[in-house]
Amino acid sequence: MGGARTKAIGLGVGRIMAVCAALTCLGAAPWDAAAASIAKIRFGGDQNQTRVVIELNRSTEGRRLPTTTPMRLELELSGLDVPADMSGEGQGLVRSWSIDANGGAAQLQVSLTRPSTVVRRFLLAPSDGQPNYRYVIDLAASGPPVEAPVASPRLTQVVSAQVHARKVIVIDAGHGGKDPGALGEGVHEKDLTLAAAKSLKRRLERDGRYSVVLTRSGDRFVPLEERVQVARKADADLFISLHADAGGDPGVRGATVYTLSDKGSDRVARKVIQRNDWFINVSLPSHDRAVNQILLDLTQRATKNQSTAFADMLVSQVSERTPMLQHSHRDAGYVVLLAPDVPAVLLEMGFVTNAQDVSQLRDPLERARLMGAVGDAIDDYFSEQRRYAAR
Repeated sequence: MGGARTKAIGLGVGRIMAVCAALTCLGAAPWDAAAASIAKIRFGGDQNQTRVVIELNRSTEGRRLPTTTPMRLELELSGLDVPADMSGEGQGLVRSWSIDANGGAAQLQVSLTRPSTVVRRFLLAPSDGQPNYRYVIDLAASGPPVEAPVASPRLTQVVSAQVHARKVIVIDAGHGGKDPGALGEGVHEKDLTLAAAKSLKRRLERDGRYSVVLTRSGDRFVPLEERVQVARKADADLFISLHADAGGDPGVRGATVYTLSDKGSDRVARKVIQRNDWFINVSLPSHDRAVNQILLDLTQRATKNQSTAFADMLVSQVSERTPMLQHSHRDAGYVVLLAPDVPAVLLEMGFVTNAQDVSQLRDPLERARLMGAVGDAIDDYFSEQRRYAAR
């Protein structure tokens, strides 16, 4: 395997008073933050992709308001106190903005430099060293600029959400080659996972909505680190690793879904910030280590939230097609889940030590039904993202 690939990780803007001077404080609000629910508004990005970060001293829920033009975005944030004169200039796709009181809520009005789409919106809770809630809005250009933008010399610190015409799904068939995985009665895990990966690929490609990448398409050994690099190189919107479990009791059967544990996230953060030659090699925008830690934390939290959302949908769909273990959604520090910027899950499809699970995984029709459930979960996940962005 060649040298580790460096990727400029998309990073959001965080706020800690001790390092605020090291951040580019863009669009800072000209009001007394102590008297308002909204502490600060920040922007980052360019004329193609822009992130808006609204820092709050309390939680909120956002709701899109209808507009008559794609050059304007309006959003209502519930339960916030708004003083007067909250407005300013923006950056990238945001020309200017204002926030007004609206019946116990804050109404954000954004004037855009070109027609744009809301790619995603989400709320981040306070974390260690970050006292504020952060409501994040990611915008992507969907039309030509109305006027030539004024160049900004300010440093960009923003999530660069890759917008694909088709969503990119990376399917990882566990094990392979010299690594057979779990061994059952007359079956190797590596063969079951490859057959399932190909079945899922066919399901996802049948209507042209997805671009599908397999980490392996044959019986070959792929190091775990390389599987993660495949997902990041493809700018994957979702990564799913397929496996089959084994146990000492042949009566135990059922599927399980895993997402990355907190310990796994901490491991990534430590390794990335140390800037050694670890296999997840990312480019962080600041020369200040503390600032980069904040930015990486923002990205990891957003990715983990997305992974959890998909895992819940996956459990819901898969449980209709096959039995699942108790506590069917678990967390672990598996290497294939470590990418800080790609939502990822690992699906244990069943037990190679259970005759019923093996029969289902070996039968082409039953396998297709199970992978159909996985495909339905993927459809649900991206449909929910689109609905949320349109609210």
